[in-house]
Amino acid sequence: MVKLSVIVPFYNVQQYAPDALKSLRANARDDFEFVLVDDCSRDGTPDILARAERELPGTVLVRREENGGLATARNTGIDRARGEYVTFLDGDDWLAPGYYPRLLAVIEELGCDFVRADHVQCTGRARGIHRVPHGRRGVVLDPRAAILPADRSTSVDYPYAWAGIYHRRLLERGLLHFTDGLRTAEDRPWIWKLHREAESFAVTGLLGVHYRRGVASSLTQIGDVRQLDFIRAFDQIVAETARDREADLLLPKAVRTYCAIISHHLASLGRYEPAVARRLKSLGARALRRMPQDVLDRTLDSMDGRRATRLRRLRRRPAAAGAAA
Repeated sequence: MVKLSVIVPFYNVQQYAPDALKSLRANARDDFEFVLVDDCSRDGTPDILARAERELPGTVLVRREENGGLATARNTGIDRARGEYVTFLDGDDWLAPGYYPRLLAVIEELGCDFVRADHVQCTGRARGIHRVPHGRRGVVLDPRAAILPADRSTSVDYPYAWAGIYHRRLLERGLLHFTDGLRTAEDRPWIWKLHREAESFAVTGLLGVHYRRGVASSLTQIGDVRQLDFIRAFDQIVAETARDREADLLLPKAVRTYCAIISHHLASLGRYEPAVARRLKSLGARALRRMPQDVLDRTLDSMDGRRATRLRRLRRRPAAAGAAA
């Protein structure tokens, strides 16, 4: 039986794919499989993956016929995964040797639905440790209890799918798939769903994933219309949380996070193409008016003056007819 499935989407990352694949080799085990998903790359990535299929033990290579984005590519890999446990890696990141066997040992010892892990962020030659914003380590916890408080960074604000490991029972319950077609913020509805609906989780300080920032092809560096998918992602979070049995308790957190993300994008308008910047303001105004207005009022009253003023001004802005996320 396959113990662990590692799902790794690749899209036009020929410069970085060899590092990712080399690190997978340093984590290989007879009962591990590496599900490599080529999301219709147009550079040299397919040739690199074809070589990995021949040379990397446990490789399952899946080629998509059209580019679907990270969420859809991950779903393609999930549908092929056979492991008792599942984890993720992005094709431009890499792992410390022996990380996956140690991470697997953590979740097997604790017996919980999923484990979240710290990671190393790499920007050029700079390295920094980023930790799960939850203080208790190595103990089984209630995922719902880790969503709040609303005014502090919590586990749902650490959305990285690759920073953890997940039991197959979550897949069977429909909790591991991502929202199809999301081009950015794909981890956000996913992590909220996990914390609302899974039964148990834990946090480990084990370090092993090296997350590469500042990659030119990454959507975090591109100011085109795909960035605006964060609106669809957070609309989903608010809508699903509004249907939750503890909606009154959880909605303030969802709305506050959504507002903080909109404010962040407004403060960075200069990096967007002009038409996209106009669309962002129009869609942002509509998004604010879709939120539960009583919750939004309390949220804005509790935010710092600069962000609250920026969002109140946007809220009053007429939305262009026909604008849609």
